[in-house]
Amino acid sequence: MLMMKERRPTFRTIEGWARSVLLDARAIRECEEHGWMRDRSDPHARERALLVARKDPPRGVSPDEAAAAVDDVLGSIGDTCPECPLEE
Repeated sequence: MLMMKERRPTFRTIEGWARSVLLDARAIRECEEHGWMRDRSDPHARERALLVARKDPPRGVSPDEAAAAVDDVLGSIGDTCPECPLEE
């Protein structure tokens, strides 16, 4: 007998979804050496990410909640990698 499993959502958390939106909008990038996310400080990319969040939030999440999640994740990411040596 064939058993059907319910499919998992693509993202397990709203934070994971928000991180994906920020990466797609190129508002953040990954440190090539260590894997930490870094803020690119691009105001246009931030606006694109917030626009996507409001227009296409994940199922069960309001546009305002989605935009707030993107803003929260962006606020938690610095513009430098904590493991990279500081450039002088």
